[in-house]
Amino acid sequence: MKNKEIKPKTLECHVEKMFNIIGGKWSFLIIKNLFPGTKRFGELRSSLHGISPKTLTACLRSLESHGILTREVIPTIPPEVRYTLTEKGMDLQNVVNQMKIWGEKWSER
Repeated sequence: MKNKEIKPKTLECHVEKMFNIIGGKWSFLIIKNLFPGTKRFGELRSSLHGISPKTLTACLRSLESHGILTREVIPTIPPEVRYTLTEKGMDLQNVVNQMKIWGEKWSER
């Protein structure tokens, strides 16, 4: 059985898709902030300095639509909304860690 050769265009396509989902500054930081566990909207907003509620909502909806996180509404008064990374979202942890290592190595040069 021959190994399938990955064509550069296919690789570029997958990388491009990934960056279309998580490549934005806020999306990346939201994912990073959810690695430790579930957070409420207000907790995310407090940890992301400079993000507006409108932008945070849009990013969360986009990440949810791509299956990166789940949104759970707790029927209290007022309603409580919690966000948690899915298995797909947690799979990004190694990617984020490698980007952090790269940034630490090259940001001071």
